[in-house]
Amino acid sequence: MEYAVPIGCGLREEMTKIGKKHVTWWIRDPAFYKRLATLAFPIAGQNLISFAVGLVDNIMVASLGESAVGGVFVFNQLQNILQMLVMGVWAALVIIAAQYYGKRDILSVKTLCAIAMRFVVLIGLALTVVMALFGRQVLGVLTNEPSVLGEGLHYAKYMKFSFVFFCMSNVLLACLRSSGIVRIGLIVSCVTVVTDAGLNYLLIFGKLGFPAMGVAGAALATLISRMVEFAIVVCFLLRREQTLRLRPKDMLLRNRRLARDYFTYGFPVILGDILWGFGGAAQTAILGRMGAAVIAASAMTSNIYQIFAVLVYGISNAGSLMVGQMIGKDQFDMAKRYTKTLQVVYLGVGIFSAALLLLSRGLALRVYPAVEAETLHYTGQFLVVMDFMLVGTAYQMASLQIVRAGGATHFVLVNDLIFVWLVVVPLSYLMAFVWQGPPWAVYLCLKCDQVLKCGVAAVKVNRFRWMKTLTIR
Repeated sequence: MEYAVPIGCGLREEMTKIGKKHVTWWIRDPAFYKRLATLAFPIAGQNLISFAVGLVDNIMVASLGESAVGGVFVFNQLQNILQMLVMGVWAALVIIAAQYYGKRDILSVKTLCAIAMRFVVLIGLALTVVMALFGRQVLGVLTNEPSVLGEGLHYAKYMKFSFVFFCMSNVLLACLRSSGIVRIGLIVSCVTVVTDAGLNYLLIFGKLGFPAMGVAGAALATLISRMVEFAIVVCFLLRREQTLRLRPKDMLLRNRRLARDYFTYGFPVILGDILWGFGGAAQTAILGRMGAAVIAASAMTSNIYQIFAVLVYGISNAGSLMVGQMIGKDQFDMAKRYTKTLQVVYLGVGIFSAALLLLSRGLALRVYPAVEAETLHYTGQFLVVMDFMLVGTAYQMASLQIVRAGGATHFVLVNDLIFVWLVVVPLSYLMAFVWQGPPWAVYLCLKCDQVLKCGVAAVKVNRFRWMKTLTIR
């Protein structure tokens, strides 16, 4: 039986009046770090398994040729837009629901989950219809390579039906995570990684009597895996989970005030993540016109990088959840101390992860034995770029996620819009098509915001003007 981690988690009462000289910003209580690890490692483990599946898929698809890798990568930009939208819904849900959970208002948490669920199901259905009717036109925007486009359309044949299952599973897991229930995500990932890897092997290469379907087999394997994932989450909610007690009828819950607050505070988060997804698609459109080798190298770099960034993502999510729950309990002084301590933790995790990536770069490239030398050369260069970016990501992304958890969602939206659309995309376009820079220079321009945002994040997060209660009084 899995239960939520208690809100206080045994933390000693370190609350003292502001202004006393003996008050320090650094939290020494071991219970704080134990709770951070309790939340972060299951999330990191879940991400590690999910990204490992993507890496295994990428390795298998790479054996089919660069066009296959490029086709899957191009289609996945559409998937990334949906994923960013769902992450926005997820983040908005966790931000607000965590504060309600801090007040032990379970009904409001369930109502927020219902609101988010109805929204993402509509989006998932709409995107499925768009890809069914206009798939060639949509993918044609991202690449002008005929072979890459053809493989992308083969992949889309089954992948478009996975959108709704992906949306529903992630909202349910986000609702559980807002109340501190994180281990189920790790369990789900463990099951789905075995399912997906096994089915990929059978369906891509035609083993044990199955037809050799190529990239279409990879898509069918992912569709089945997402159906399995959704089924496991639903079974857990109905038979094991005892904190929220979510039931199908709860998906009909309505509350106008909660819906208004959710979209008031959540819309900037959702819109920001959607526009971030479109920014990623725009970046792919730039790389997509630099040849199949560059597209394939970008796909391989992304899969390898995500493996080494899992601890960064886990700590980031755990830290923002803890700060959000403190704000929900009106413990603003403790939330400030959490924030200051977490910034040091974020930097340490970023430096550690970057060092690990740098030391393992050569080994990581060896997992692609069937890839041509030019593609491997580009991938090695791109990984060096991402090694530097990882430290910046660890600090600024995690710090700004705390800012979002505290309610300053509009600031994060505007900040992302400025850097993506006024810095990254124009600079990358100029580097690629005006200055005719090498692929690594274009890639550096595409990722430079991860470091540039650190200064903004440091100023914003340490002013503490972002802390506000988002719950209904």
